Amino acid sequence: FAMGSSTEHSAFAKTKNPWDLERVPGGSSGGSAAAVGARLAPLALGSDTGGSIRQPAALCGITGMKPTYGFVSRYGLIAFASSLDQIGPFATDVEDASLLLSVISGYDPKDSTSLESSFQAPNLNKKSLKGKKIGLIKELLSTEGGLSKEVASKVQQAISILKEQGAEVKEVSMPLISQHSLDVYYIIAPAEASSNLARYDGVRYGFRSTEAKNLLSMYRNTRANGFGAEVKRRIMIGTYALSAGYYDAYYKKAQQVRKLIKDEFEKVFKEVDILLSPTSPVTAFKFGEKTDDPLAMYLCDIATIPANLAGLPAISVNCGFDSNNLPIGIQFMAGLKKDAELLEFSLGFEMALNEKTQDNLKLPELVN
Repeated sequence: FAMGSSTEHSAFAKTKNPWDLERVPGGSSGGSAAAVGARLAPLALGSDTGGSIRQPAALCGITGMKPTYGFVSRYGLIAFASSLDQIGPFATDVEDASLLLSVISGYDPKDSTSLESSFQAPNLNKKSLKGKKIGLIKELLSTEGGLSKEVASKVQQAISILKEQGAEVKEVSMPLISQHSLDVYYIIAPAEASSNLARYDGVRYGFRSTEAKNLLSMYRNTRANGFGAEVKRRIMIGTYALSAGYYDAYYKKAQQVRKLIKDEFEKVFKEVDILLSPTSPVTAFKFGEKTDDPLAMYLCDIATIPANLAGLPAISVNCGFDSNNLPIGIQFMAGLKKDAELLEFSLGFEMALNEKTQDNLKLPELVN
């Protein structure tokens, strides 16, 4: 089950970052990101509940996008948190990601949240950034919040390129997303995971325990052996949050704050076209570095979770490398159903960046 920000507990084998085999590829769709990052495949799909496409894309030096909620059918995806989950593309660049999205998006009657969509890949000739209004999320660009200095530096270089291309850049304050997004997410997502995975019984799909003596022991053994530590942790947190006497205090309150976060986005998007932040506050960390501290692991998603809470399209694009030659991702977000505009802007940025620097043309040693 895809949960967590490191993909170091896969049931099959440890997934490694192609840029440094001693480091994680990010998560939870780290296998897809690592495969594209290592050029084992030109394209891949991921599922993004709180950043599980964008964060590993950033750590593996590729492009990863979470479309607008409902833009891509989730039919066939095992549900984690139904109000947050969205499938999206991984690719080595923005153009390929947009082409893949044009194939997988569209209405599907088998998904009740599916939206009517006539999305087409952006016109490559419409790449001008001049006049685009960019909002820099002040709270996510501060090194006081755990953002590494090297990530901050590369993001600032990217901002300079946007200014050179004629974009209008302004700082915006979004205190709700910085102060409450993690709290809200880690109540809503585990609660919905607890509800969804209550259906996992070893009968209809997936792993089934072979040690069972009767039906009840099959249920118990399947869930005990089939769920990893992080999945069990989230199920227990979610079950607690939904239990009698706590529902109003936790889940209901989290949904109310989620509405306030959505309102904050709507207000800001009346002033700007695109919001900008780092994708991940740090580059790829070493295996085992954060496993003993779940909270430190959860903080890796501080910039990506808000888009899921609001259902917005968001993309991570490589914007350079740190002193250890590890990739750094920059995140762009747009308003609801503005997926084409987001990709068009991201393509323009990527082309401007590639004209300015050769960083994006680097390949991991694994590929070389």
